Amino acid sequence: MPSLVRSPALSTLALVAALAAVPAHAQDKSRTEQAAAKQKLSDVHQEVQTLDKQQAATAARRDQLTAELAKQTTALSAAARALRQTDADIAAKQQQLDQLRQQRADLQQKLAGQRAAIADLLRASYALGHGSDLRLLLDNDDMDRIARALVYSQYFQQDRLQKVQQLTADLAQLQTLEEQITTEQQALQAQRDQREKQSKQLAQQRTAQQKLAAEADATYQGQAQRLAALKQDEQSLNSLVSRLQKQIDEAMREAAARAAAQQAAARKHGGKAPPPVEVGNAGANIRGNLPWPASGEVHSFGNGVLIRAPGGSEVRAVANGRVVYAGFLRGYGMLLILNHGNGWMSMYGNNEALLHNVGDAVAAGQTVGTASAPTGTNSGVYFELRQNGQPVDPRSWLKSH
Repeated sequence: MPSLVRSPALSTLALVAALAAVPAHAQDKSRTEQAAAKQKLSDVHQEVQTLDKQQAATAARRDQLTAELAKQTTALSAAARALRQTDADIAAKQQQLDQLRQQRADLQQKLAGQRAAIADLLRASYALGHGSDLRLLLDNDDMDRIARALVYSQYFQQDRLQKVQQLTADLAQLQTLEEQITTEQQALQAQRDQREKQSKQLAQQRTAQQKLAAEADATYQGQAQRLAALKQDEQSLNSLVSRLQKQIDEAMREAAARAAAQQAAARKHGGKAPPPVEVGNAGANIRGNLPWPASGEVHSFGNGVLIRAPGGSEVRAVANGRVVYAGFLRGYGMLLILNHGNGWMSMYGNNEALLHNVGDAVAAGQTVGTASAPTGTNSGVYFELRQNGQPVDPRSWLKSH
């Protein structure tokens, strides 16, 4: 049986024979098509290079906008926090002013009673002897009656003197209260003027921040880029949480080592050892009972939820914890992260103002921030729970909503 395998030489001869058998016009057409295909491939390659350059420029522009947005958002947070503090100062100052006014009203009522008592004493003294001890001596021969009248007169005079002295002291106190009220009113008005300026500045900063956010959002060309950006944001958050957890673990190890050393030293010297380091226990017996951090319509987003809370409304801690991060993070705006111990963390994003700093202890239900006003579909307060660095479904831990 002849072999079916051809040698390379025979294959080459067959190819040459085949080409020789092709007419000339067919060969020209083939070369033309090949040239056209080559040109098309070159055009596509050029388009890809142009697109790559555009995407690089867009990414650079996006990074620049992100940096500007971070700066603007941080400034907005500081302004909102300052305005909130001014509101608290005004409320405290108003309370002080109200207390001073109440003290003044009470003192005025007391003074009115003192004036009436002095008037009664004057009338009684006048009725007793027409207001003159000498007249009693001249007009009356009854020595017993004169003695009694003089005692009564002395008593009335002492009582009147005491009441007049008390009245004088209270009038001086009233004058002091009036001066304090005037000072507090002036200080309160100055704070209100300051608040008016802060409010206008805050409105301007809100407008600038929203404009920057819209401009940054407009750089995404299609859903694919948005999804890629969300993935990058999620990776940034994962990296941040990982670093924070390492720092927390290291701090706990150091604290445990110090406690062990203190206990060993105490045992060596026969003293009492200090209590062991307490660790938070946020995950025990609270599943389905945690309070919601904010009020509003809830949507799933990423590893957490978005809560469309009204702008300026309070965002509260869901459990006792300590602030381990408070600042801007791309994709999450002004973000605050609480460490609850035992590997548990809670995250509160898209705040307009953060009200605590790193290291602050926060109680369950305490306000940690104020919500940014929702501006679109995927906007609102972002909330996420993690255990040992891994996201958990927050809906299963929060109360039914």
